[in-house]
Amino acid sequence: MTVDEGPTLRRRRLGTELKKCREAAGLTQEQVSRRFEWHAAKVTRIETARVTVTPRDVRDLLTLYGVTDEGYREALTELARTSRQRTWWTDYRDIMRPGNFIGLEAEATITRVWEPILLPGLLQTEGYMRALMRTGRSVDPQEHIDRRISLRLKRQSRLTADNPLSLYAVIDESAVRRMVGGRDVMDTQLRHLIKVGQLPNVSIQVMPFSAGEHPFLGGPAAFLEFGESVHADVIYMEGLAGDYYEEQPSEVARYREEFDRLSKKALDQHSSVSMIESLLDR
Repeated sequence: MTVDEGPTLRRRRLGTELKKCREAAGLTQEQVSRRFEWHAAKVTRIETARVTVTPRDVRDLLTLYGVTDEGYREALTELARTSRQRTWWTDYRDIMRPGNFIGLEAEATITRVWEPILLPGLLQTEGYMRALMRTGRSVDPQEHIDRRISLRLKRQSRLTADNPLSLYAVIDESAVRRMVGGRDVMDTQLRHLIKVGQLPNVSIQVMPFSAGEHPFLGGPAAFLEFGESVHADVIYMEGLAGDYYEEQPSEVARYREEFDRLSKKALDQHSSVSMIESLLDR
């Protein structure tokens, strides 16, 4: 299955091509930054698709790299133009975490997630979200909370779209047992898990306490796959110190194998539903 290549994937493709050109020219990122009097990290951010790049900057970079093929130059310049197009999530950038996760998720064909503490955002009800967002040392203004919820609900719409995202979620038992928002909110949330889990493109598994240790005892992780696209799959890990992205094929393959082992150690879908149903009866 494939999805149309959107601005985020175009930006990744452009960054990959520019990196190849720089390396072929024998230049370091630092040398390029000094040449254009840019911030030291700008070239890195362009090549890793963390920022957009103007068509003018692309032309200047290609000239510095000695690229003379007009067809290739125009193709990359066009990528720069189209990668700057507005998307549905553009209006939410002020409340989004830094990085490309929302854009990558919106253009992925398969997402595999591990959640050790809370339920995945793609599976949360509005009541559950609101309870989470009203908790913490600093609570956002109501307007920001409403916009964060709107963003998350729009992300969830891909699960029921004409060309839906395939979601494979492994959730720790603590996440389904944690009473977020009180009994009524949590009961509604658990029923929602059961309902969404019936979609043909959604798999929900619970990792029971009895399973003991496993490869992902750390924080949450997401594996974004792009089907037949030319783009490499991505591992995303969220942490308090910052978000981590991994695109090296060997590392992606290693983490994917560990996720497969995680899935095999968790309850199957039927047993997971039985556990969730038992929590509704408590």
